[in-house]
Amino acid sequence: MNKRELTPPYRAYVAIAGIAAAIALVGGLFATWAAEESSAAPAVAPVNTAEPRVSGTMRVGQVIRTTRGTWSGTDPINYAYRWFRCDGRGAADASDCRRISNASNASYTLREADAGFRIRAQVVASNADGTTRATSNPTNIVISARPTNTTEPRITGNAAVGATLQASRGQWAGDQPITYSYVWLRCNTEGANCSEIQGAEDTTYEVRDADRGRTIRVRVIARNDRGSTSAISNPTATVGGGTTPPPTTGVIDAGALQAAGDRLVVSQVRFTPNPVTSRTASITARVQVTARGGRPVSGARVFMRATPRVVQGQTQVTARDGWATLTLVPNQQFPQPRSGFNVQFFVKAYRASDPPLGGVAGYRLVQVPLSSG
Repeated sequence: MNKRELTPPYRAYVAIAGIAAAIALVGGLFATWAAEESSAAPAVAPVNTAEPRVSGTMRVGQVIRTTRGTWSGTDPINYAYRWFRCDGRGAADASDCRRISNASNASYTLREADAGFRIRAQVVASNADGTTRATSNPTNIVISARPTNTTEPRITGNAAVGATLQASRGQWAGDQPITYSYVWLRCNTEGANCSEIQGAEDTTYEVRDADRGRTIRVRVIARNDRGSTSAISNPTATVGGGTTPPPTTGVIDAGALQAAGDRLVVSQVRFTPNPVTSRTASITARVQVTARGGRPVSGARVFMRATPRVVQGQTQVTARDGWATLTLVPNQQFPQPRSGFNVQFFVKAYRASDPPLGGVAGYRLVQVPLSSG
């Protein structure tokens, strides 16, 4: 081409070609962006791939913490926390547990209301595309510094006049040592309107005529240095015993009892002093032995010793009223009296002619409270 000036029509052609090239370039870039955009991953709601986990000491007053677990999904993901109190292990999603108020952080301070329950943490993950929840496994049972009942007391034995009921204290958690005391209750046929039975404060109770047509329950009181808590058993069946009450008067000589059907019963134990405030002064124990529906037994031997052996064991014989008086002398192992603690005693009523593990012998565990004064 000669180096001469371009004519106006030719200059217009070059300009139009340049604009077309630019438009083609922009169109190519737009097509490339559209292709990349169409090939991007779709938005996804949060998906939990590893559940949250709770760590810490399960004790009232302690701080426990939860991880949020592992999650996938479209970022950004926001996390919120919930805490639940479960009776037992609870459902996997905590749907049958009680949500704890004012607990919305990754850490939680255990409260007195949590004692005896298990705890679950729940993490709520949210993004623009949805919300998903993930719940931790349950913790161990939360324990309190003071005693906490985890399995209620229960009563075994036949609810009939003259029979002996046995109390089980149930299961407890809390600071050790824990000591236990018992109060037997006489209730209506529905187990309500209960009243304490005077003098019935041991692990066993001999059903009396006054119990006929009523139900019996036992209250267990657990104590430690942090405080005390009580729990009550379910009621027994309504007490029966036949249309004719068994005789409750008239002494029985121990030699007249029949090994095939009679049984000695340690029906009452009374301590003086009560509570015990000295680790050296003698303790007097009055023990009553009965049989055949509450009749006193004379001539029965009564053996008594502490468990562990912190007093000298002693044996006495019941008088005509069925009572024997024993003097228990503390040894060097007797504990320093402290309020809320007890000393337990093993009591055996038997006849001299009975074999060591047979005959008409009766047994009982009792306790006397201690006090610092």
